[in-house]
Amino acid sequence: MRLLLVEDDEMIAETVLDSMRREGHAVDWARDGREAELSLDNDVYDLVLLDLGLPKKDGIEVLNGYRRKGGEAAVLILTARDSVTDRIAGLDAGADDYLIKPFDLDELAARTRAMLRRRTGQKQPVYTHSGLSLDPAAHEVTKDGESVALVPREFALLRVLIEQPARVFTKAELEERMYGWGEEVGSNAIEVHVHSLRRKIGTDQIVTVRGVGYRLKRPE
Repeated sequence: MRLLLVEDDEMIAETVLDSMRREGHAVDWARDGREAELSLDNDVYDLVLLDLGLPKKDGIEVLNGYRRKGGEAAVLILTARDSVTDRIAGLDAGADDYLIKPFDLDELAARTRAMLRRRTGQKQPVYTHSGLSLDPAAHEVTKDGESVALVPREFALLRVLIEQPARVFTKAELEERMYGWGEEVGSNAIEVHVHSLRRKIGTDQIVTVRGVGYRLKRPE
């Protein structure tokens, strides 16, 4: 899933970015309200993690404008404003949930998973294909019923492929789905992740479509 973090505190932002990326999400970071508006105009996000006390434009204004334009991404407010009035204002502006700073990263991850499940309309979104099973909520993968241990990038790659198993994804598309702004992407990063993932789930599970990209094998 692609997330937008809107946070002006660099220390908090770096911590949240690291946590969300370990969950397998691609995360972009906007440092102020104006940058957040420009980012949201792209309409590519599944979830927005939004601070309220932002430079250049307040988070509530950003949220109001986003919803007025028809923005449908889930929004989780992360803020030190803990009054009931502030919480009501955030929810009335179109937020889906509210988390008070300082917060526990495990709770943030759990709320993020819950909100993404609600947005997809699935209580238990489990993807299956050719003996593979991927559970985003539990962050678990099995092959023929046996658990497979994947690092976050491998998990993110498999999730992209298994959500649309018949589709061929180009290298550029995979990079866009798996990495956020500012993350360094090596020229052969996707090839390395594909090779590593093949070793764990089977060399025949990921098909190379020469000159185009990758897809999962067709069911037999």
